[in-house]
Amino acid sequence: MLAVGGRPLPPSPFAGATGLLSRVGNTPLVRIERAVADLIPPGVEIWGKAEWFNPGGSVKDRAALSMVLDAERRGVLKPGMRLLDSSSGNTGISYALIAAARGYGVTLCLPSNANSERKRVLHAYGVDVVMTDPLEGSDGAIREARKLAASHPEYVYLDQYSNDANWGAHYASTGPEIWEQTEGRVTHFVAALGTSGTFVGTSRFLRDYAPHVQRFSMQPDSPFHGLEGLKHMASALVPKIYDPTLAHENIEAPTEESYEMERRLAKLDGLLVGPSAAAAVWASVQVARRLDRGVVVTILCDSGTRYLSETHIWKGA
Repeated sequence: MLAVGGRPLPPSPFAGATGLLSRVGNTPLVRIERAVADLIPPGVEIWGKAEWFNPGGSVKDRAALSMVLDAERRGVLKPGMRLLDSSSGNTGISYALIAAARGYGVTLCLPSNANSERKRVLHAYGVDVVMTDPLEGSDGAIREARKLAASHPEYVYLDQYSNDANWGAHYASTGPEIWEQTEGRVTHFVAALGTSGTFVGTSRFLRDYAPHVQRFSMQPDSPFHGLEGLKHMASALVPKIYDPTLAHENIEAPTEESYEMERRLAKLDGLLVGPSAAAAVWASVQVARRLDRGVVVTILCDSGTRYLSETHIWKGA
């Protein structure tokens, strides 16, 4: 990878990964063209990291693998032990894949309204899924995981919302990849807030290595939203790893406009992405509209194939 200002880039957080897990990271950076051509100035480019190219199908492979490897290095996690965490789905699938490859069991607390695709994948991997109150969303799953951690000290509770190895994965992989793939041309970075690990880690890298890059966080515009996996921070349990001071600005994304962008990306650019990825592109457009020139990079965190049971992805097709 390229050095930044003569400084060596941080070492890979995935050292020690073998087999399929060695393929985590180094996802393609693709330019979004026809879907945004009539929405942004001609001198501005929007690019997205296609994170469904990770083995587990989402950006969460990075954080999950980093957290597992970190626990192994610290001697907390050993073969035959059981991982515990909460998830809205994607991190759980990443845990399931990694645990199967490295010899662990998985207990996952999951809101019962998670879509059928996620539930089926988790069951296929043999995950012990504990369903939680759908009205409490990811916060309810977090509370249940904490209870299980207290009553089962033999479980290894990775707690993705508080685990520094979550954002550390992006500091040492996503950030450097963006710098390398844009050949240092990136001027603006946009990422959605769930656990906040992607935004926090990548933004800390950019702050430390390329402070001229403007950093934008994105979250839903309401507590009652349809952007699965994202948190409306003002009304949710705020992740311990979240650092709001990293953002030059926070953008609030509306659900329906994000759904429209989801369909637009599929029809005009062949990019079938999930709703949070579409919301990130919507937010990137809001940033791009203010510019005369620039390179805006965002995270396309997963594929739309995990949402085909939901009408928003094909409505009006």
